[in-house]
Amino acid sequence: MAGNALSVVSICGSLRKGSYNAGLARMLPRLAPAEMTIMPAPPFDGFPHYNHDLGVPADVVAFADAVRAADGVIIVSPEYNWTIPGGLKNALDWVSRLKEQPFKDKPVALQSASTGLLGASRMQYHLRQSLAGIDALVFVKPEVTLTFAKEKFDEATVELKDQASIDLVKQQLAEFANFVRRVRI
Repeated sequence: MAGNALSVVSICGSLRKGSYNAGLARMLPRLAPAEMTIMPAPPFDGFPHYNHDLGVPADVVAFADAVRAADGVIIVSPEYNWTIPGGLKNALDWVSRLKEQPFKDKPVALQSASTGLLGASRMQYHLRQSLAGIDALVFVKPEVTLTFAKEKFDEATVELKDQASIDLVKQQLAEFANFVRRVRI
């Protein structure tokens, strides 16, 4: 963390470009406070299923290095079958086995969008458990669990258009910046 500037990586748990969560993740740099830069983490969609016998693939190393180098991480993810999407869980399983654990003591914020009533809150609950297992420091409040996403995102651009939701995301990012500063000192 150089001076007041914060470097944050975003990880999207959805692999679909047209997903609401991917749309939210793409908007984060514009909604972040001025001192926070948000860049997407390297993709995890090419990771093989976790298998310790394989050794660590180069794309897993690149993903882990990006997390290690960042001051904080924001994970934006949908909920699949009441839990963490398989690809995201696989990525966490891969990096959890590295000797220099990239998530250890790393500030992490969670966001999710869902077409339903719960806003992917069950996924966030399970993700918090997985992140605790790899010693991440999960930011708690305010929570971003966007419900009824179809009504809150532009159908053509998949950009968040609901002002109350935009304000909540901005508030979380500002509070997350303060959290990162507190834990990284």
